[in-house]
Order: sequence, then structure tokens, then C-alpha cells
Amino acid sequence: MEKKERRNLGSRLGLSVVSPAFSPEELMQESSSVAANGSPNGTENGRLETVGSSASTLSLSDSIKAAYAYLPQTPIRSTDAHLIEFSEAMRTVAKALRRVAEGKAAAQAEAAEWKRKYELEKARNLQHKNEELEPEGCPCCMNDTLENSLDKLTVHDASSDQNECCGNHGICSHQVLGDEAPAPIVNSAYKMVARKASFRLSWGFNGDKNGQHKHDVVSFEKGDITTASRSNKQILLKWETQPQTLFIITKPNSSEVRAIMPEMVRWLNEHQKINVLVEPRLREELLADDSYFDFVQTWEDDDDKKLLHTKVDLVVTLGGDGTVLWAASLFKGPVPPVVAFALGSLGFMTPFHSEQYRESLGNIIKGPFSITLRNRLQCQVIRDAAKDELETEEPILVLNEVTIDRGISSYLTYLECYCDSSFVTCVQGDGLIISTTSGSTAYSLAAGGSMVHPQVPAILFTPICPHSLSFRPLILPEYVTLRVQVPYNSRGQAWASFDGKDRKQLAPGDALICSMAPWPVPTACLVDSTTDFLRSIHEGLHWNLRKSQSFDGPPA
Repeated sequence: MEKKERRNLGSRLGLSVVSPAFSPEELMQESSSVAANGSPNGTENGRLETVGSSASTLSLSDSIKAAYAYLPQTPIRSTDAHLIEFSEAMRTVAKALRRVAEGKAAAQAEAAEWKRKYELEKARNLQHKNEELEPEGCPCCMNDTLENSLDKLTVHDASSDQNECCGNHGICSHQVLGDEAPAPIVNSAYKMVARKASFRLSWGFNGDKNGQHKHDVVSFEKGDITTASRSNKQILLKWETQPQTLFIITKPNSSEVRAIMPEMVRWLNEHQKINVLVEPRLREELLADDSYFDFVQTWEDDDDKKLLHTKVDLVVTLGGDGTVLWAASLFKGPVPPVVAFALGSLGFMTPFHSEQYRESLGNIIKGPFSITLRNRLQCQVIRDAAKDELETEEPILVLNEVTIDRGISSYLTYLECYCDSSFVTCVQGDGLIISTTSGSTAYSLAAGGSMVHPQVPAILFTPICPHSLSFRPLILPEYVTLRVQVPYNSRGQAWASFDGKDRKQLAPGDALICSMAPWPVPTACLVDSTTDFLRSIHEGLHWNLRKSQSFDGPPA
């Protein structure tokens, strides 16, 4: 084989004969003989002939040197196969290390949850240390279905006559992180109350607001499974003590908000005797208009801001859905009930009219009222470097959706998606939307996703302009954990945004973990959850609006 390759090489170099038996030195001597005598070894028959015009530009000695310089370089045909095998091995190792990092992140989250439960139990014991204990179990544990559905909403019970929890069902829904009295602050503007109002949640049935409810009765008699009766699952909130602190969040740079805000604050202070808490920016605006609003409270630093959920009884938003999203982002843990007044555009989450704020807030403060528990997603970015450093970023809570897109890159987004331990699909397109049911009427709807009732326990999986005719949106159960990873062979990077902000870059090897957060956002309803949802899609989107069919058709 080598002789054949050498003969072919000699032909390409313009030589008629190149003997493989000659060494480079012997051929060099032959070439010198040819130059002196016209033929090798003094004969004319063995004369080397050149072909074509190459004889004039390439000397014989240079050709021989080039030939013997090339021949020892035999190709290694197995190099590509070895590289592919090595790459697959490294990818397997990377996946194993990533699973270790994700396992540690899950363990850290579980440890944080147990720590939170321990702190709740400790605070409860301190609160009831000097109170009389009754032998019966606590009222909130009487219904397992209600406790299981509401254990994610943490509420506070500060009443002195509240019975201690029986402890049979873990931490009950009326408990919250213990609030210790804050250190005294010189500036009265930054003074925050130390105790929250208590309330109780219950199911409503057929529009009744008396707290009665029906169980989901399932019969297994004679091997048949039958649902005997079902509640409408409308959740009611009833105050057990008077609300003390109300947190007002407004849409910035709005003339309508500037007109109604001072009047609302004055009414709350004089007629309802409620402490008013606002953002620092808003307090400065109020004081610039009138020094009367010196009683309005705010926070001084981020440490006070983190304790808002332990001090605020009720949140009032003046704006649109974006203001509700901003209000939810201020609470990294439990969220107080939110009363949203419509001063924006569409208003899927703002059912109350600002002109009727006195009547609406009066009914809310008096109670009871219907609420919608809007689930939030807990998102965490795991960097490729985490497999070595075992470090993860802080989780981010979103009320609407998390979006992974291609950003400014001209390449398609390439994402690997997993649901728990099962592979879902590879996304090739403009991106992917992972949405809550509250966000089903936002970006997910524009990308072709379905509109879903906000109290349906689900996670929406919606592609953005997929390069496939068969890629349809999915609706997954709320208990799953989704992992979206940028593979190592992706042509470009991806970008993740959380409720339209906090944009983060995802490089090849990075992953985004999404699961349902344990702290929903309870929003007050104008009527009830279903009525408010249908009204929002009818008025905001003009859903299924068309002219009615005429009656002057052909006779039957």
C-alpha cells in the first residue's frame, strides 16, 4: 500500500519513476549523476523524465525531498473516533456532577424549609407560654383537605384566646414566622408595628360566606370509585382581630394615582384608624404636598424590607397588573392579602374600581371576603461552574412567568427540558415560557398557550415560535419540578427573565430549575374567583365577541 501511495505521489510531483528501494541519499546521488551525465549511472535508459511545465519550475532534488518528507506522515484514522468517545465520557461526567449540584440545591431548600418550620414552632411556643392550653386539637386541623390546600399560605394568629396547635398535622395554617418587637427607632417615620392581625381561611359553598364547606367524598364500595359530592373550593378570609397596618403600593408617574392617593391615606387614618405604610419614594411625595402625612410609615433599609410580611396585614395596590407583580416581588416569603384597584390597562388581577375604594376597603376590613390563591414559581439558576464550586444563586419568585429566549443572538434557542427525572423535549425556536395559571393570560397567551383559571393547580409549558409544526403547549401538574438546560453543543447563549425583569444570561452548561413556591399571593375578589376571572377575559380581551347569528334563515 505504501509503494502504491509513493508511486501516486511521484506522479503528482511530475516524476515518471520513484523507486521505493532507494534511500533519500541514494536518490540525491542519482539526481547529481543526472545533472552531470544526463542519465543515472551513465545509462540513458534509466533517465528520469519530467512531465509538462512543472519540470521548468520544480527541480528534481526538491521533488525528492518533498516526497520523502510527506511519506512518513501517515494519517491516524482513529483520531476522530477517540475524540468522540472522550467527549461522550466527559459529557457523562458533567451530567453526574450536575446531578450532584442539583441534589445539594434541593437539600439546601429542604433544610431551609425545616429551619423555617422550627422557627415557627419556636415562636408559637414562646407566644403561648403563659396561656392556658386546652386538650382538644386546634380548629384549623379539623379538616385535612383544607389544611393540605392552605398549608402553603402562612398566616399569623396573635389572638390571646387561640388554642395551641395539636401538632398532628405539622405546622397549621394560622401560624407565621414569629415577630419580635423591633428595636426602638428615633425617627417616627421608620417605626413599624410589632404585631399582625389574625385571620382564618375557610371554604365557601354555593356562594355562602358562612365558612361551611363540603368534603370531596370518594366511595370505594364494591370496587367502584365515585365522587359523591364536591365543594366549589371558594376560599373565604375572615378576620379574627382588627387589621392594624395597611401597605399601599402605587403605579409611578400616574396622575390618577396622585389624585386618589392622599385622599385614601387621609380616610384610612381618620375613619378606619389604620396605620399606613408606603414605599420611601411615595412618602417623600406625600410630605412634599402636605406635612399632614408625617404619620405615614416606611422602611429604612433592606433588613426592614425583609420583615414586611411580619408587619403588614393588608396590601393595597393602585395601578395595573404590573403593580400587583411589583407588590408580590417585595415579599420573598409569605404575602399578606392583596386588594388591587384598577388604574392600569387590562387588569386581569385588579377587579376593584378606584372610585369605590371607601366601600370596597370597608367591606375588606370588616370581612369576610373571597380570595384567590395565586401560585408563584420558585426559580433557581445553576451555573455550569456549580459542579466544581457547588454554589447556586438565590431563588427568584415569579407570579406570572419565567421566559427563556435567544436575546440578541441570531441563532435558534436550543434547550433541553426535563420534568422531574423524565426527558420532555428539546426546544429549538425563539424560546420557552414556563408560566403559572395567573400568567396564562399574559405572554403565554400571546405565544399560543391556553387561558387557565388562576386556582387550577398547574404549570404551563409554552414554546415561543418553535421551529416545528407539532410542538404544542403543555399543562403540567403543580407538583413537578422542571429543569431547562442549555446544552454544551448549543450555538449560542440564552437569556432568562423573571416577570419581565431580573434578566440573567444562561451559558452552555447552565440550567434553570422551576418548581411551585410554597407562598402563594392571596388576592381579594370583587365577587368570587370564577366570576372575576371570566369578567377579566370578557372585558379585557373581548373573548369570543362576535355578532349573533340572525333569525331570518331558511325555515326548518
